[in-house]
Amino acid sequence: MAQANTTQPSYPTREEVDFVIVGSGAAGGVMAKELSVAGFSVVVLEQGPHLKAADFKHDEWGYDVNHDLTWGARKGHPQTFRKTVNDEAETRESVLGYAHNVGGSSVHFSGNFWRFRPIDFIEASVRGPIAGTNFADWPITYDDLEPYYTKVDWEVGVSGLAGPWDPPRSRDYPCPPLPVKSSDVLLERAAKQLGYTPYPAPVAILSQPHNGRPGCIHCGFCNGYGCEVNAKSSSMASMIPLALASGNCELRTGCTVSRVNTDESGRANEVLYWEEDGTEHAQRAKAVVLCANGAETPRLLLASASSQHPDGLANSSGVVGTNLMFNGYSTAVGLFDEPVNAYKSVPATRVMHDFYELDPSLGFYGGGGIDARHFSAGKPMEMALSGGILGGPSWGSEYKRNLEKEFTHTAAFDGHTTSLPLATNTVTLDPNVQDKWGRPAMRTTYKDHPDDIATMKFFYDKTMELLDVAGATKSAGFYAENGQEGNVHLLGTCRMGNDPSSSVVDKFNRSHDVENLFMVDGSSLVTSGRGQPTMTIMALAFRAADNIIQSARRGEI
Repeated sequence: MAQANTTQPSYPTREEVDFVIVGSGAAGGVMAKELSVAGFSVVVLEQGPHLKAADFKHDEWGYDVNHDLTWGARKGHPQTFRKTVNDEAETRESVLGYAHNVGGSSVHFSGNFWRFRPIDFIEASVRGPIAGTNFADWPITYDDLEPYYTKVDWEVGVSGLAGPWDPPRSRDYPCPPLPVKSSDVLLERAAKQLGYTPYPAPVAILSQPHNGRPGCIHCGFCNGYGCEVNAKSSSMASMIPLALASGNCELRTGCTVSRVNTDESGRANEVLYWEEDGTEHAQRAKAVVLCANGAETPRLLLASASSQHPDGLANSSGVVGTNLMFNGYSTAVGLFDEPVNAYKSVPATRVMHDFYELDPSLGFYGGGGIDARHFSAGKPMEMALSGGILGGPSWGSEYKRNLEKEFTHTAAFDGHTTSLPLATNTVTLDPNVQDKWGRPAMRTTYKDHPDDIATMKFFYDKTMELLDVAGATKSAGFYAENGQEGNVHLLGTCRMGNDPSSSVVDKFNRSHDVENLFMVDGSSLVTSGRGQPTMTIMALAFRAADNIIQSARRGEI
């Protein structure tokens, strides 16, 4: 049965509430808090459970192997993948990774939390078109979003210090940076020797108490894990409690949404969902806000096709599910003579953005950031079973000694990079594979643009150079030279824009087609940014909520 909290309101499903929000992640948590605190009746439908800080353990087997948070085919949620429409889609355990729990992936993400820069919103005009892509300007600017970035800083909770590459800000960070890690000392020294300017990494992890939550205890189990003390600024820790405290928000967990229905006039009027025992319900609403992420939101819209919306709800443009972007990555791991112990504390405390915009003379578009972390933090079993990334004996006493040294004496310099929007990179409904509810599985079609692969290689080469300057005695690494076949950054599939023929939502995340339907999550991003989209997703949610509240009070929803 769906979990209940007796302190929450209990809204009858057949009586209309002001808003139904699908998903409680980075955006959904913000929307729930903002709308309920403003006095509106809100029902949040979440597929996963409502875990609390006390529920999170350092359980590598559960989280990394058994997919307790992210689920997958073994739990009845298969996905399929193909590189092009001419390929046969293969069923896989997982392709698009995201958490199923209150707070969504903001619960288990790394916490890296930098803002987009002004250039990100106008880059197509500055850079010019890129053949074969849907590279475009946003319908908003950095200045439009800056007040909401600041709102995220202070209400959600961010630690940092304005650096040489920090975009303009109206207020300082609420918390100082986390203490620098030894791996970041290595990065910082090497970067400065090469003339670069690393600075304290902004992270959604508290360095000191803020808004009633404690500071980080430096356990090292951040990426892929929930925070056992609520120092990580997930929406579960920072937003959902405020929504529930309003007395206007009902959080229903264990609810799998199947479709959004519309009335005769074409307005969204109810959301259909199953409880865990298979009982089906239809919650009526004056407006619907989809915050299910850049994979589940287009899936739900396509599954909500009807005679009024034959190609999917809100899809008169045919754009729903297209322009999928991931963010690229590269990893370079170096072995050092002295212990580094990079597995301790938060993933990264320094970041380097000297190559945020790559020089056009290189012949390809791209850019990104570099940080230092541990190759296998929070995953010692994975590292042990793999034999390590740097090679060596695979069994016996020498293997044990080698493994111990590799775990404690290594640092990984990672690149986080751009992805271009392509009409051919999509999330669609697989006609041949179903999940445990009988819904068509998500089918991902994805092939990196050549510029994306060139950018990943550039960052791989740069991080290998940094390791050498830092004094690594041995190094190895990788990037997706043959293209990515999955990711956790799921962006662009319901992009915002001013033209209804080429976008799904307007600049306030309202559907062009259905006036009381909003898509507020990573699906609305027009470009990918440079590797860490969660802060921008939350800022967009605060901005959308502000507009929705004003519109609702004027009777314009």
